[in-house]
Amino acid sequence: MSETTAAAETAAPHRYTAALAAEIEARWQDFWDENGTYEAPNPAGDLAGDPEVVARPERFIMDMFPYPSGAGLHVGHPLGYIATDVTARYLRMTGHNVLHTLGFDAFGLPAEQYAVQTGTHPRVSTEANMENMKAQLRRLGLGHDRRRSFATIDPEYYRWTQWIFLQIFNSWYDEEADRARPIEDLVEQFEGGKRPTPDGRPWSGLSAAERADVLGGYRLAYASDAPVNWCPGLGTVLANEEVTAEGRSERGNYPVFKANLRQWNMRITAYAERLLRDLDGLDWPEAIKLQQRNWIGRSEGARIEFPVVGSDERITVFTTRQDTLFGATYMVLAPEHGLVDRIVPAAWPEGTREAWTGGHATPAEAVAEYRRQAASKSDVERQADAKEKTGVFTGAYAVNPAGGERIPVFIADYVLMGYGTGAIMAVPAHDSRDFAFARAFELPMRCVVEPTDGRGTDPSAWDDAFASYEATIINSTGAEVSLDGLGVTEAKSRMTEWLAERGIGEGTVNYRLRDWLFSRQRYWGEPFPIVYDEEGVAHALPESMLPLELPEVEDYSPRTFDPDDADTEPETPLSRNEEWVNVTLDLGDGPKRYRRETNTMPNWAGSCWYELRYLDPHNGERLVDPEVERYWMGPREGKPTGGADLYVGGAEHAVLHLLYARFWSKVLYDLGHVSSAEPFHKLFNQGMIQAYVYRDSRGIAVPAAEVEERDGAYWYKGEKVSRALGKMGKSLKNAVTPDEICAEYGADTLRLYEMAMGPLDVSRPWDTRAVVGQYRLLQRLWRNVVDEATGEVSVVDAEPDEETLRALHKAIDGVRQDMEGLRFNTAIAKITELNNHVTRLREVPRSVAEPLVLLIAPLAPHVAEELWHRLGHEGSVVYAGFPVADPRYVADETVTCVVQVRGKVKARLEVSPDIPDADLEARALAEPAVVNALGGAGVRKVIVRAPKLVNVVPA
Repeated sequence: MSETTAAAETAAPHRYTAALAAEIEARWQDFWDENGTYEAPNPAGDLAGDPEVVARPERFIMDMFPYPSGAGLHVGHPLGYIATDVTARYLRMTGHNVLHTLGFDAFGLPAEQYAVQTGTHPRVSTEANMENMKAQLRRLGLGHDRRRSFATIDPEYYRWTQWIFLQIFNSWYDEEADRARPIEDLVEQFEGGKRPTPDGRPWSGLSAAERADVLGGYRLAYASDAPVNWCPGLGTVLANEEVTAEGRSERGNYPVFKANLRQWNMRITAYAERLLRDLDGLDWPEAIKLQQRNWIGRSEGARIEFPVVGSDERITVFTTRQDTLFGATYMVLAPEHGLVDRIVPAAWPEGTREAWTGGHATPAEAVAEYRRQAASKSDVERQADAKEKTGVFTGAYAVNPAGGERIPVFIADYVLMGYGTGAIMAVPAHDSRDFAFARAFELPMRCVVEPTDGRGTDPSAWDDAFASYEATIINSTGAEVSLDGLGVTEAKSRMTEWLAERGIGEGTVNYRLRDWLFSRQRYWGEPFPIVYDEEGVAHALPESMLPLELPEVEDYSPRTFDPDDADTEPETPLSRNEEWVNVTLDLGDGPKRYRRETNTMPNWAGSCWYELRYLDPHNGERLVDPEVERYWMGPREGKPTGGADLYVGGAEHAVLHLLYARFWSKVLYDLGHVSSAEPFHKLFNQGMIQAYVYRDSRGIAVPAAEVEERDGAYWYKGEKVSRALGKMGKSLKNAVTPDEICAEYGADTLRLYEMAMGPLDVSRPWDTRAVVGQYRLLQRLWRNVVDEATGEVSVVDAEPDEETLRALHKAIDGVRQDMEGLRFNTAIAKITELNNHVTRLREVPRSVAEPLVLLIAPLAPHVAEELWHRLGHEGSVVYAGFPVADPRYVADETVTCVVQVRGKVKARLEVSPDIPDADLEARALAEPAVVNALGGAGVRKVIVRAPKLVNVVPA
């Protein structure tokens, strides 16, 4: 401690310091916990409470689920948590019953990888991480209802995750009713003959395995053999959303390959239209809505069937340009398409071009080799706009149903099974990728959309395809239908009608969205409540057997392989526990031998429904009490599909988590378990707190705290280093922990600084040196209420002057508006301005000090609580009423009106804020300076923007 600091503390022993802040904060945190200050009562159940509080307007405020990392928190992590806490505190002070709590999303790969490296059970490391994180979060003074907290790894939590999975498994989507229904309803339709089986046989004539296969085609959760993203380096399959644009795993950056494996899927595609439609009623950022719309990818077009020559097979395509059917000169199937093997002939047809064969003696050899090559590419790589198009002829021809011509059928990797039907009709004159393929394989092109750019109608002379919706159809007349002379829209309609009349197609809607791959070859995840009988038929465990707990295993890791070895298959940790896998169970028809599912659910499963568990966290009888769910999340005016009132988190979850959670909510809604069809009504994406990364000449990050700035350059141990703004993190050696800042300044200072750095939704750089500004704000606030020499309250009971009343009520009005709009940085600016005004007063009136304390209470709750009690109040500031502005003092008595002549300022008038336009014009024209500026000229026009501007235009 310096002599200056020591002298200051001797002169002012009751100054607000880091030590005093630490004492105040610890004491009030204990008080809040002991008194259940943040406990929000439910209308029913074990958490039911005071009916008067329940009768208040309710608000459910949520943060996105944190993952308990072993590295603990850095100052970037609490940004959203502080913001929701400020909001929740403001809402409590404005008379709301507020539910705000926080749990932990604790399954997943990081804990499993740590277990593999150290031999520590994932539960042990995860629970230790959670305790550390809870302590860090508590120190920030977050007002969470701790009774409602949980972790997804708690068996009593994942019991209900498993239960929801079974609800989805035991449901199908009834397209006529546009909702999910129990699978028993579908079985009744098959049994009663209302719905025919796929092969026409009666339901009673099907074996158990055959019935299971039929129902598997309808279930909302189903297992199937399908192309999946196999990552040998991680030893697991990945959802499309977990694969980067470079075709590598998001975690670990390993190569990802296509492989055919039997996996669990969620039929999220059944909800594509509703997932799109219900976005309109949500209060979400437009950018997030757009990302969801693009991911779902709705497109209107037509389904068209092309007969295969010499076969009963038909190739079905989906196209958005059915108006160009006459221009289809070849077809392309995805290499994985199931039809390929059925149409490939034994030998090349006579006259097959060498370029089409890939140099192979037979079509079967060409197809097999090309499939092998395609399997090594990710979907992203296959869709990339590569200059060189690859593919091989299957040896089969199809018939263009419009013109009747035979057209060759190829396989090529630029066509994916994941979109449409996995087959396209290629119209090379009007699609750039088809154009490039046709050029490479010397295929014909036919212009059927008249170019409007003067290039002519001979595609052989073009450099690229011509694609337009603002053009006329040409060269499109056949024996039964003609589109010539029609515009694109009319031609599409006419062709769709003709296809339907012929029974070879129909207008339809397609979606880019694929079913959600739900299996993971990992240990640390929720076990599937599914067992298989000796015939391989899947059976759901009865509810009485839930939770199916994760067993102990010696080896936690899935078997990993050479990251580049695509010819490998998953081996799960659970499959090595024979005693757990093979069991005898009585599922209602006597004891039988079964085999458990050895995959686990993805880490997204637990976060698909956690908002519901917050509502009713101890319910062991049902997912959630309907009365409790309706109270907190039910639909109401302004919230048509229900959901949490505010959900704050990063924009990186725009697709994955949000789409999956919305899907689960809709299934539960359809089945009558909840009243809310959407989980989160209002979404807010906070920005990121960034930090400078310093790197040496090798590009290695060096400790930011040890870097010195000299002469405009940055130095580390005598070496010049570079500086760039980036993420904050342990690996970049630039992390600042909240514990450090709390120790030096106090938690309230940290809270204020993070909220004051800039707009909440904008990323901003951390600057430890700037924290002191908010520390000084609190010191001035403290000094305005407490005598630093005696520790006594120094406010007086005198009436404030009018200037102070105006400053106070303008601040109250502005802060209220800012709090409602989550503009905490500008709210702090207004509080600072008021605080500075109060600092200049000789004496501070109580009637000003108390509202000032209340204004800052949501932002700096510890110091506010302390000052509130020192001011003589017994109740907690948490539930004190937020100040209300007196409108008499909010409006300015006068405003300055600028008067311009010929665009130049000639006068300034002090006028009433509500002065009428006519009166303002008259005053402006009578002003001597304006009269002089006109110099006797007439007035052609006067533009009045009362009360702040008058623009006079001379004649």
